[in-house]
Amino acid sequence: MIEELLAAWIGRQRWFGGKGRPIDDLSIESDVLLRPGLRHLIVAVWQEGARDRYQIFLGERHDLPDRLNHALVGSLGDAYFYDAVHDADAMSWLLEGMAGDETRSGLRMRHAPGVVIDTSQRSLVLGAEQSNTSLVYGDSYICKLFRRLVPGVNPELEIISALAVRSAPNIAQPYGWIEADVDGTDTTLAFMQEYLSNANDGWDLALTSVRDLYASLPGVTAAEAGGDFAAESVRLGVATARVHQELAAAFPTDLVEIPEVKRMAEGFRRQLGRAMAEVPELRRHVAALEDAYHQVELLTREVPVQRVHGDYHLGQVMRTPTDWVVLDFEGEPGQPLAERRALSSPLRDVAGMLRSFDYAARHLLADHPQAAELQPRAEAWADRNRTAFLDGYREGGGMITVGDAALLRAFELSKAVYEVVYEARNRPSWVSIPLAAFHPRPA
Repeated sequence: MIEELLAAWIGRQRWFGGKGRPIDDLSIESDVLLRPGLRHLIVAVWQEGARDRYQIFLGERHDLPDRLNHALVGSLGDAYFYDAVHDADAMSWLLEGMAGDETRSGLRMRHAPGVVIDTSQRSLVLGAEQSNTSLVYGDSYICKLFRRLVPGVNPELEIISALAVRSAPNIAQPYGWIEADVDGTDTTLAFMQEYLSNANDGWDLALTSVRDLYASLPGVTAAEAGGDFAAESVRLGVATARVHQELAAAFPTDLVEIPEVKRMAEGFRRQLGRAMAEVPELRRHVAALEDAYHQVELLTREVPVQRVHGDYHLGQVMRTPTDWVVLDFEGEPGQPLAERRALSSPLRDVAGMLRSFDYAARHLLADHPQAAELQPRAEAWADRNRTAFLDGYREGGGMITVGDAALLRAFELSKAVYEVVYEARNRPSWVSIPLAAFHPRPA
């Protein structure tokens, strides 16, 4: 049975969320024939009493070419079944379906208003993703396929579509999407945007700057090194403020009243308690964390909240020849959809980017033989670019008052607490990076 082949195969996939746990059952909930030899499946996977749904593009051939051997799911009789996202010939259906606004057995393919999709582009799978699969079509489009399905409209489709209507800057233009009903709810299966073929990843650019500083002569400052990143950090801060303004204009906003602000501080404390139980080393920093959370409790005014990015860091921004572009508005994929769509302080995004500057500066020092010598340079680079980013954010119209500074610090430390737990679980040699966040910073 095809279900048995899928059950044996799916647990080995990078995007499968239940790795390390046995699969109790797998069933096919939806099976749509897209063209001969190509089916779109939604499968239910049961593990330890919980169900997750995944979408699979299942190809079938009687002669599997060598270029698709790595995508083999399994064989039944003389038929080979394979993960068809790796088959450019098969995946041309995606462009054709969106261009034609096709509907097949409840699978709805749509294009954004006013756009024309070039169906001649051929696809290539990007290999770096963990939870999704993205296809690049020539130099024109990038289509993100959401492998694990969560009922509801994906925040990325919702946000980018709303900002595009406003002709907002600093985003990649939307081209189309695929949707279907899951549990009776309109659910996003895929989202296609403009592909920024001539842009550079923010994380890579920042690391180049850090490497240039580390390779420079002793005594050379972050401002004097050849790859100084501060001017780009200012521009990124401006772009971030603009995106926040556009989000506030496109979606509802609100104010968090004082009692709820105090409950935010309690939420930070509960997170810290859970983290300390897992990483006892955090106990040494309780005083600094408690002081930061107490400053939030002392706030005497309401806190503005709005739609935000939700998972903001240097890997989510691209530098084009003209400006910075912000990507991946879906929030943290592991969080419930309601939390990803919830209103929050824009300072949450600002804090995420500040933490990313620290990571860019320090992660190259993990296991580095000259880490102690380079540590002051790492701190200087991070502080210079953090300050530049905040300057740009204010220049772009972002508000950071004295009270905001207390909340920003709490968001940043809360993010660092999360990072400590993540690194302890996955990269123990990197735990020192987020732990450094709890030491006093220059004013």
